[in-house]
Amino acid sequence: MSNVFYTPGGQRAAKVNGLFAAIARRYDLLNDLQSFGLHRRWKRRVAELAAVKPGDRVLDLCCGTGDIALALAQRGAAVIGLDFSGAMLEIAEKRRQKNLPFQVPNLKFIQGDAQQIPFPDNSFDAITIGYGLRNLASWETGLAEMCRTAKPGGRLVVLDFGKPANAVWRTVYFTHLQIFVPLLGWTFCGNAQAYAYILESLKHYPAQAGIAAKMHELKLANVRVINILGGAMAINYGEKPP
Repeated sequence: MSNVFYTPGGQRAAKVNGLFAAIARRYDLLNDLQSFGLHRRWKRRVAELAAVKPGDRVLDLCCGTGDIALALAQRGAAVIGLDFSGAMLEIAEKRRQKNLPFQVPNLKFIQGDAQQIPFPDNSFDAITIGYGLRNLASWETGLAEMCRTAKPGGRLVVLDFGKPANAVWRTVYFTHLQIFVPLLGWTFCGNAQAYAYILESLKHYPAQAGIAAKMHELKLANVRVINILGGAMAINYGEKPP
C-alpha cells in the first residue's frame, strides 16, 4: 500500500509539508529514538566537513528544527537556515533564542523553497542539507541550486538515509525502516504513516551513489561519499570549482 504522505510530481511539496506539520512537535524526540541518538553525531560531522570559519556565509537547507544550522553558527559562521515548513521553523526559532547566550546571534531562519533558493549565484562559502534532498519534488533541481548559490571553492555537504551495498545488511535495514520506525511513530507521535514515509521516499531516491554521480555531472571537485553504519546513512561531499 502506498504511503499517504508520498506522491510524486506537483503535489509532493504539499504532502511533505503536511507530514512535517504533523510531526514537528515530536520530531527531535523521534530522531533520537530511531537513531539511538546517533543523528547528533552525524550532523556534527556535516558541520565539520563544511569547514566553516568566522566570517563565512553559510546556508543550511531544509533546516528543520535547526540542529545543523546551530552547529554551524556556533563555529562562528553567519548562517541562514531555510525550510518550507512553518511548524519546523517555529521550533528552530525557539531553539535559536534559547541558545543566544551561547554566542549564536549570527543565525536566522527563513521560510523558502530549496528548489528555488532566494539568493543570487555565488553567495555562500558552504551549503549543507540534512535529511532534506530526498524530500524534494526534484532532488536534481535542489542539488543544482546548491551548486548555483555556492561560491567558487564552496563546500556542498549532503546527509541523508542511504542504501547499503551489502544485500543482507540492506534487507535488515529496510526491515527496520518498514517495521520498527513506523512503530515508534505510532507510539510517540500517534502516526505510523509519517514514519513509514521514510522507507517509501528512500525507494524513490538514488541515495549516495546517485548523488555522487550527479555531483560529478555538475563538475564538482573532490567528490566523495562517506558511508555511515555500512551505508545505512551517508554523507555526500563536493566542492564548487574555483
